[in-house]
Amino acid sequence: MMTVGALFLPDTPNSLIERGHQEKAKVMLQKIRGSEEVEDELQDLVDASNAAKKVQHPWKNIMEPRYRPQLVMSIMIPFFQQLTGINVIMFYAPVLFKTIGFGDDASLMSAVITGLVNMFATFVSIGTVDRLGRRILFLEGGIQMLICQILVGVMLGLKFGVSGVGSMSKLDSFLVLFLICAYVAAFAWSWGPLGWLVPSEIFPLEIRSAGQAITVSVNMFFTFIIAQIFLTMLCHMKFGLFFFFAGFVFIMTVFIFFFLPETKNVPIEEMNNVWKKHWFWGKYIPDDAIIGHHHSSN
Repeated sequence: MMTVGALFLPDTPNSLIERGHQEKAKVMLQKIRGSEEVEDELQDLVDASNAAKKVQHPWKNIMEPRYRPQLVMSIMIPFFQQLTGINVIMFYAPVLFKTIGFGDDASLMSAVITGLVNMFATFVSIGTVDRLGRRILFLEGGIQMLICQILVGVMLGLKFGVSGVGSMSKLDSFLVLFLICAYVAAFAWSWGPLGWLVPSEIFPLEIRSAGQAITVSVNMFFTFIIAQIFLTMLCHMKFGLFFFFAGFVFIMTVFIFFFLPETKNVPIEEMNNVWKKHWFWGKYIPDDAIIGHHHSSN
């Protein structure tokens, strides 16, 4: 098992440096960058690791103004990830599809289809995230989810109305299935994986443990809350539930557009340089937090 793990999930240069394996870290960095010339970046990693070892209180540190961007992102990204409405679709897909006119077996089959769409669309994210960048996937995924949710809400509203009584033709049912699959695909190549990836990229080593703990806790807390209240919301809001989550998708897409800089190819120890240039977060980052480059970053 160890060899399989090492093959598919090798140690990061940061992790190797923290454990004192500087030469192994250099080899790993050369492999990642595809270049022999990594001395400057390796030195930055060593400096950042040494600075992080002097820090004793990550929970206290993350509250400092200089870490305000990371603190906000560690709360807002997992919060928004759950308020896309994805768990509603995935938890209750059979119930949902049965409600809109599919039979017992067909509703289960539809749930299997959305699960497969989710899996395959995640590979799209894996293949494009380092080429296109994080922001473009976040924004495109948000717009696609928003359109799909509004169209599903409108269709269900027209067919079932406020009473929730009505029926759908086969064609309409398949159109709803298609829209839900398009929504699931958009989530799976944007907010699904990036909701975990981006927070992991933005925490400097001295607040990393606290930042990751906040991200996971917020995510799990809102997963639990939405699972508990969904059926009550469905009973009261009916098709309006799709508009409710669409509203949050709109807000989160605007939030990403204005407040999240691109993190593609930015080493963790250089993220402060990116925050410093940002129109809003720049004022929180003190000048002494900026790393003087020995090399130009991507």
